[in-house]
Amino acid sequence: MPRPVKGNVNAEYKKPDFSVLGRIIKSVFQDYPAGMIVIIATIFIAGAAAVIPDLFIQKIIALINTFLNPANPDYGNWAAARPEAIKNVIFLVVVYSIAIIGVIVQSQLGAYVTQGFLNKMRNRMFRKMQDLPIKYFDTHKTGDIMSNYTNDIDTLRQLVSQGLPTIIRCGIIVIGVFFIMLYFSLWMTLVVVGGIILMFVITRVLSGGSAKYFTLQQRALGKEEGFIQEHMNGQKVVKVFNHEKETISEFDELNEQLYKDSFKANAYANALGPIIGNIGNILYVVVAIAGGAMLISGVKNVSLSDLLLPLFTGKPGGLALDISTVIPFLNMTRQFTGNLNQFTQQINMIVMALAGGQRIYELMDEKPEPDDGYVTLVNAKIDGDGNITETREHTGVWAWKHPHGDGTLTYTKLEGDVRLFDVDFEYEKGHQVLYDVSVYAKPGQKVAFVGATGAGKTTITNLINRFYDIADGKIRYDGININKIKKSDLRRSLGIVLQETNLFTGTVMENIRYGNLDATDEECRRAAALAGADDFIRRLPEGYDTQLTNNGANLSQGQRQLIAIARAAVADPPVMILDEATSSIDTHTEAIVQKGMDKLMEGRTVFVIAHRLSTVKNSNVIMVLDHGHIIERGSHKELIEAKGTYYQLYTGAFELE
Repeated sequence: MPRPVKGNVNAEYKKPDFSVLGRIIKSVFQDYPAGMIVIIATIFIAGAAAVIPDLFIQKIIALINTFLNPANPDYGNWAAARPEAIKNVIFLVVVYSIAIIGVIVQSQLGAYVTQGFLNKMRNRMFRKMQDLPIKYFDTHKTGDIMSNYTNDIDTLRQLVSQGLPTIIRCGIIVIGVFFIMLYFSLWMTLVVVGGIILMFVITRVLSGGSAKYFTLQQRALGKEEGFIQEHMNGQKVVKVFNHEKETISEFDELNEQLYKDSFKANAYANALGPIIGNIGNILYVVVAIAGGAMLISGVKNVSLSDLLLPLFTGKPGGLALDISTVIPFLNMTRQFTGNLNQFTQQINMIVMALAGGQRIYELMDEKPEPDDGYVTLVNAKIDGDGNITETREHTGVWAWKHPHGDGTLTYTKLEGDVRLFDVDFEYEKGHQVLYDVSVYAKPGQKVAFVGATGAGKTTITNLINRFYDIADGKIRYDGININKIKKSDLRRSLGIVLQETNLFTGTVMENIRYGNLDATDEECRRAAALAGADDFIRRLPEGYDTQLTNNGANLSQGQRQLIAIARAAVADPPVMILDEATSSIDTHTEAIVQKGMDKLMEGRTVFVIAHRLSTVKNSNVIMVLDHGHIIERGSHKELIEAKGTYYQLYTGAFELE
């Protein structure tokens, strides 16, 4: 097993795409416009409530200072000060009460909007995933895709529920406090600005480092989860080949990379808060010293009101720099730096959300499986003259509904005539897999493909059901180019039993009905009997109601394959594709299921891929493939008489592998 290659950190790192943040915010507003408006309104209320009291605290201190001044005629007359003091205190109580109500509304509504948004986002991701081509899942690890639904989506939860509200609230408070500072004292505000510049420089340096490693952390986390998922599924293989130590070593490398990226990301992030916080503490002391020095030296105060009030009132404005100005200013300094610190802390959350959001939108922006087909499959009736008409009733007769450019419609009976003409195909440009392949399967014929692994057998069937599209040539179904047939209708006409069986969590009955959701219980039982599965299903603890979990882990491989065959049978398709359908069934079980398979194949066009050549002897035509070329074709008898490759494979002179 190849060891994971250590990636170049700088090569893997992608700078945060801030357009992703805009897409996230836009999605939240589109999903919950009214809720977001209310949330933002309550945040503004809470922010204003945090700023406004500073003005009234200054008034209260100034009032107290006035009545403590012996030069004041009302010195010591507290009764005169009481009404004004009570009015300011009541106002503060009202403001804080409104703020509390706003915070409660914002937190509760925020939880509803956040979880609702994540719910809708997961739905969008899952719906998008259903539209993606098979190639996407062939080239992306399942665990890495799962990480989009877990770790990456959780970064959006933190952003929407905590990051954005905190940024808005802190932004409101910082801006509001800054203008109140200017209103009180320009000189003291300039002292604070000096500290802000230092904070900004440090934030830029540290947040840049954390952004890089938080992005790498999300990618490393996806890789690790992909590795874990892959080895959980392959645990039997790991143990059979005594590969535990090597697997642990491989995991350690991935885990070590995740540790390094996480450590560096959090080292930068954890350093930012304390540094900004301590700069705030130092700034508090500096402002206190500056304010005290200005009081002692008698420096004339200059404030925003000094500059603006004369312009509007013609009267001299401004606040004299005294203790009633300095004390609230110190409180505002603490409030300003504290909220600025909270603001910078959210940068890490934004960076993580951008990293997770980038991965999510990489999935969302994947091109969906193209489908420009317009020919559909419909229920049909055929009268005595052979005329085909469409009907809503299930008649057991199907027809291709083919609209034409001139507005006319034609109906072609679904017969199961599948033909490939000079088909070339390549999974990746420059790596051709099939060369000039032509196959003619008439209705009711059984066509078999044999050849070594990688010869192109499964690829041909993947082209028939349009999991992939051909590079050159044509494929016609009942005379219709399959590119014109809508993919869902094309696949509805095909029954497929794959070598790898996938059963879903649910009852046995539900897994069989997966092939035809309209099938009755009796039809599902008949399909199971046809596939030879009815006998063992009835002997299960709860028969057809037995619950299957973990891909039917409580069943044998052969039993799982029999259920998969029954699932294809209940669809009653005119064309069957059997890709190593009996490869996991023992010889005794194969004899049982072969009878059912023969019944299942009666009257249908069947494509069979098999390593056991005994299962394809009765095929109408057998195709022998080698490295993407059809090197022999004919019936079993004809190929044996030719004594070519098939003869040597059948007699054991050559091995398929």
